[in-house]
Amino acid sequence: MTPVSCNATLIVTSHRVFQPDLNEHESVFGGKILSLVDDSASVAAVRLTHKTVVTASFDHVSFLKPFHLDDSMCLEAYVSGTGTRSLEVFVKIIGENLTTGKRFVGFTCFITYVIEDATSTNPLPPMTPVTDEQRYICDGYAKRNAQRKERRSEQTDLNAHVSIESPWPI
Repeated sequence: MTPVSCNATLIVTSHRVFQPDLNEHESVFGGKILSLVDDSASVAAVRLTHKTVVTASFDHVSFLKPFHLDDSMCLEAYVSGTGTRSLEVFVKIIGENLTTGKRFVGFTCFITYVIEDATSTNPLPPMTPVTDEQRYICDGYAKRNAQRKERRSEQTDLNAHVSIESPWPI
């Protein structure tokens, strides 16, 4: 199978921070960031698969520095590893203070997407990194994928003990 360049799946979006984006700490609400990330990163996944994908997990979510009013958030995402029906997308958000021009890494994570069609059995093409960052990220895919498999097993055990009974007395 012909490898695909990470850059072929790269998406870049920019968002300016406005007052309604802020929480009580005057920084962007984490839920707003996660929503932007999932929405944008899914484009990278569909660019590779050309199929409907669903979010399976967010891993290694790191809120590194807060985004404030007068900042912009430049989100970059690309596919960093593939399986048969699943693929990993790396996401980073670079913040920029629009008045000073100072840039910073504010957020990173990995998202696993799964092709919704369970009959899809053709392996996805391997990814070819282009930049130093992409090489580093792609080189860690096998380890992260093994960690996810272990967590899925742990999650199955947890689910067996999670009650679905109503918490309110009847």
